[in-house]
Amino acid sequence: MRIRDNTPPPASFQLAPMIDIVFLLLIFFLVTYQITEQEKDTRVSVPTSTQGSQEARVSNEIVVNLTKDGIITINNEVYTKDQLREMLERIMENAKIAGQDQADQQPVRIRCDADGTNQILFEVMDEIQKAGIWNIRFANRASAPSK
Repeated sequence: MRIRDNTPPPASFQLAPMIDIVFLLLIFFLVTYQITEQEKDTRVSVPTSTQGSQEARVSNEIVVNLTKDGIITINNEVYTKDQLREMLERIMENAKIAGQDQADQQPVRIRCDADGTNQILFEVMDEIQKAGIWNIRFANRASAPSK
């Protein structure tokens, strides 16, 4: 009669799944870095709000930074109001050529300075709407709720 050995085989470490996880984490951090890089303009002090919600970011969202002096920047490039409208019109034309049904739903997030004037903000909003974009959101920071 043969006696069986009940000891389990030596455990081995699977390296392939670990490499897959590392690559997925690398891709995740690269993608999130690109999104947060657009909001690094330190000249803009975003207003605070206790009631505002932090909505999920979209990958094709255009982030427009507006300083209190009225300087408009996108991806660290300075634009005039006319240049902003022309750039957004080109984006809209390309979206329509590509056959996107809801090209007017291109998301734009405005990061305006808390100390800026409303007049400058409304002028920028007018230029965005003249380009045919109506999906405009505003960036804010959460503040401590008052008691």
